[in-house]
Amino acid sequence: MSMDLTVKQLRDGLDSREFSAREITQSYLDRIEKIDGQLESYITVTGEKALAAADKAQQRIDAGESAPLTGIPMAIKDNICTEGVLTTCASRMLENFVPPYNATVMDRLEAQDTVLLGKVSMDEFAMGGSTQTSAFKKTKNPFDLTRVPGGSSGGSAAAVSADLCGAALGSDTGGSIRQPASFCGVTGLKPTYGRVSRYGLVAFASSFDQIGPIARSAEDCGIILNAIAGYDYHDGTASKLPVEDYTAKLGMDMKGKKIAYVSEFFGEGVDDEVRNSVLAAIDSYKAMGAQVVECSMPSLKYAIAAYYLIASAEASSNLARYDGIKYGHRSEVEGSYNDLVIASRSEGFGDEVKRRILLGNYALSSGYYDAYYGKAMGLRQRIREEYAGIFEKCDLIITPTAPSVAYGINENIHDPRKMYQADFCTVTVNIASLPAISTTCGYNADGMPIGMSIVGNMWKEADIIGAADAFEKTFVRRSAAL
Repeated sequence: MSMDLTVKQLRDGLDSREFSAREITQSYLDRIEKIDGQLESYITVTGEKALAAADKAQQRIDAGESAPLTGIPMAIKDNICTEGVLTTCASRMLENFVPPYNATVMDRLEAQDTVLLGKVSMDEFAMGGSTQTSAFKKTKNPFDLTRVPGGSSGGSAAAVSADLCGAALGSDTGGSIRQPASFCGVTGLKPTYGRVSRYGLVAFASSFDQIGPIARSAEDCGIILNAIAGYDYHDGTASKLPVEDYTAKLGMDMKGKKIAYVSEFFGEGVDDEVRNSVLAAIDSYKAMGAQVVECSMPSLKYAIAAYYLIASAEASSNLARYDGIKYGHRSEVEGSYNDLVIASRSEGFGDEVKRRILLGNYALSSGYYDAYYGKAMGLRQRIREEYAGIFEKCDLIITPTAPSVAYGINENIHDPRKMYQADFCTVTVNIASLPAISTTCGYNADGMPIGMSIVGNMWKEADIIGAADAFEKTFVRRSAAL
């Protein structure tokens, strides 16, 4: 049985009885057992639960009552709470944490009888762009095991790319869905902030975090977004806007659509092969009848600084709850209350998490708040205004997803500044709360995938999914080597 099936192909195969939900689930579990020792994408595999869920889904299919995701085997990023299933955030701090409740997105997937194959690795507490800060599984790239899969949703992207699940959920705070999708040659969607409930998502930076799908196609991303989007009274930031059909604009006619070319996204720091592939994709849209409008975003050069100040400030607040007393790792060090808290946090958190807590605390501290955090928030508003100006003239913006292809496992890991700078193509979308989708638009000389991002105005997920689908219909995607 072929394993490189899209969600739509899996749905058709299940409904036509070409294979059963148990058969396809077992095939994925067998493949995980066979190759994930090399890839290290899964932290927890829920084999028995998956097969039981598959049998339940099959009853629904046999009754002719299947929903779009009924019986579809999926992987879930390990910062999304799953009732009764280990949720570690790839951190020693939560090594033994089993949530007593589901995240809202999990309830919505289970309502359709989706099959949970397991929880996949990530950068610790979603802080990183390589999945090498994971305390448990340092995931590798399916196209080249000597390279990173990206991050922080690297386990999700690698599992989809290596045919270890039908699709996956990730979370995106500054590019953590789109960048690994680019590195692993799959499609990843970051919805508008508030479009998908964050209830049950372990918080990193609460004003940026957003859950979204990683899959083999834009169509698949639309199908999954249909299932997980919508208002949730548990999340005060969830939008009350009605959920539309995010697959409604598949096959969208690009004639007359205006695409913004923002020169700053293509300048210094972007590899030539990446730049040329994305420009070739823009030419493909022009051949479909789209118009290209040159635009500028002067604040882009400050975006990395603003993002890391705001995100780290929010992280330092969110992670203050992990003190070794209420829950999480508890040190065996004896001494005072302060000794216990210091030892528990020192042992439980990795270097990258500690680095961002320190940066966040510094930015929020007395005497530095106005100089750093206050100015970063002002810049956030300016970036939002620049995007609004572009969308007054254009329908979509196309940029590289990352300035390079996936790099070597040990190449940037010890240079945080270089790692942070690599996010400049993605962070402004989170700063401005916009939706964006990354899809493969080429390959470099070594055969590594190159991704482009299509950015839309707020709540325009259907438009960017339709535009990505229009390109995917013209592009031949390669399979991973693994």
